[in-house]
Amino acid sequence: MADKTQIQDDIKAQGEVVRKLKSEKASKDQIDEEVSKLLELKARLGGDDGKHQFVLKTPKGTRDYNPKQMAVREKVFNTIVGCFKRHGAETIDTPVFELKETLTGKYGEDSKLIYDLKDQGGELLSLRYDLTVPFARFLAMNKITNIKRYHIAKVYRRDNPAMTRGRYREFYQCDFDIAGQYDPMIPDAECLRIVHEILSELDLGDFCIKVNDRRILDGMFAVCGVPDDKFRTICSTVDKLDKMCWEDVRTEMVKEKGLSEEAADQIGQYVSLQGGMDLAERLLQDSKMSQSKQACAGLSDMKQLFTYLQLFQVTDKVVFDLSLARGLDYYTGVIYEATLTQATPAPAAGALGSGEESASVGSVAGGGRYDGLVGMFDPKGRKVPCVGVSIGIERIFSLMEQKVEMEKVRTTGVQVLVASAQKNLLEERLKLVSELWSAGIKAEAMYKKNPKLLSQLQHCEECGIPLVAILGEQELKDGVVKLRTVASREEVDVSRADLIEEIRKRTAEV
Repeated sequence: MADKTQIQDDIKAQGEVVRKLKSEKASKDQIDEEVSKLLELKARLGGDDGKHQFVLKTPKGTRDYNPKQMAVREKVFNTIVGCFKRHGAETIDTPVFELKETLTGKYGEDSKLIYDLKDQGGELLSLRYDLTVPFARFLAMNKITNIKRYHIAKVYRRDNPAMTRGRYREFYQCDFDIAGQYDPMIPDAECLRIVHEILSELDLGDFCIKVNDRRILDGMFAVCGVPDDKFRTICSTVDKLDKMCWEDVRTEMVKEKGLSEEAADQIGQYVSLQGGMDLAERLLQDSKMSQSKQACAGLSDMKQLFTYLQLFQVTDKVVFDLSLARGLDYYTGVIYEATLTQATPAPAAGALGSGEESASVGSVAGGGRYDGLVGMFDPKGRKVPCVGVSIGIERIFSLMEQKVEMEKVRTTGVQVLVASAQKNLLEERLKLVSELWSAGIKAEAMYKKNPKLLSQLQHCEECGIPLVAILGEQELKDGVVKLRTVASREEVDVSRADLIEEIRKRTAEV
C-alpha cells in the first residue's frame, strides 16, 4: 500500500512537471520525454483491477508514420532512387544484423553507439550502424572488385535522440557507392553531383556541400605537432566544429585529449579556412603544409576534383572547408558533407519542436572515399577502392513534413471509384471493379451493399480520387457507364467497351 501511495505521489509530481513545461512552451521533445515518464508511472500503478497496464508509446528514438507521412516519404524515396538509377546504379540488400567483429573498430569514438544483441547461441551479433561497413563485407565475401550500387535500409544507433532535428535510434539510410579502380577524382566528383541533384530536386532551400580530404587533415595535424597516436581522436574533436564553437573544441583538445596549446592554436588557424581551387593552390605553397607529402597529394587531388566539379556545373554549392573532419575511422581520402544554409521555417504544431533546435536540421548528406575498408575483410588484404555518399533521409523527411503540414496530400493512388446510383447493384459494381483491376487500373468500390451516392462522392473528394464510374439501372440497360470528373462535376456516358481506354486517357492528364 505504501508503494502505491508513493507512486501516486510521484504521478502527481510528474504531472506538475508536464503542465509546467507546457505552460512555458518548452520544446516538443522535452514535453514528450516527461509525458513518457508519466505514462510509465501510471503503468506501474496498474488499473482499477490491479492488472498491469500497457504503456502505449514507441521506444525512445523511434516513431510511427501515418499514411500522409508515408506518402511524403515515398515521394522523397522515389526522387532519390530515380537519381541513383539515372547514374547507372544497381541495388543490393544485407542482413539487419552483422557479426559483432564485422562492425568493431570501424567507427572510432562512435563505436559506443552500436547496439549489441544478446547472445542467441554461439554468435555475437550487433545491429548494423550504417550501410557502408556491411557493403565492404559484401564485396570482400563475394570477391567483387567493381560495382556501382545503391542501398536503402534501416540502421540503428544507441544515440541520444533529438527527434525534433531528425535524429533517431532507428532510421533509414540511402547510400550510393562506386567500388573499383578508376582514375582519381572522377567517381568522387560524380558522388558530389548526385548530392547536388537530389537536394536541388527536393527543393528544400539553399544548401552548401563542404569538401575536405583525410590526407590534408592528417598532413595538417602532423605539421601542427599532433602526435601520430592522437590523429584519430583529434579528428573526432575537430568534427564537432559544426556543433561547438572553436573555443570549446580547443578546450576539449587540450584538457581532455592532452594536446599542447601550441598545436591546438596552429590547428585553429587552418580550420578557419574556406575556399575552392584557389585555396588548394594557396595551401600547396604554404610553408608548413608543403612539408607534408600526404597533404600535398590531397591538395593536388582537391584541385583535380574542382576541375571536374566545374564540368559537372556544381561548384556554385561546393566549398573546400578545412574544418570538415567526419569522425569515422574508415575514410582515407576526399570527405564531404551537405548542410542546408538557411534557417528552417517555424514548424507547425506536432511537426517539429520550438526553440533553437528548429533553426537547423544539421547535415542532410555526407560521405567520402574509403579505400582500405574492403581490405580489412579480405583474407589476403586485397583492397577495393570505394567512394560513396549517404543521404540523410530522416532529416530531409523532417523538413518535407513541415513543408506539407498544411497541404492536402494524397495517401492512395486510386484513379476511379466504382459507384452505384440505386440499390441492389453490388454485384454489378464488383464485376466492374474486377474488370478495372484486371486492366491494371487502380480502382475501389465501397464495402456496403447499398451505399448512398452522396457518401460515395464525398469519399472521392476526401481521398482525392479523380474519377467516379457510376452504374444505374438505365446505364446497365444502355451498356454504358456514367463517368464523372470529381473536380469539375462534369459527367459523360461512356460505353463499357471504351471505359478502360477513357479512364487511362483521363488519368494520364491528371
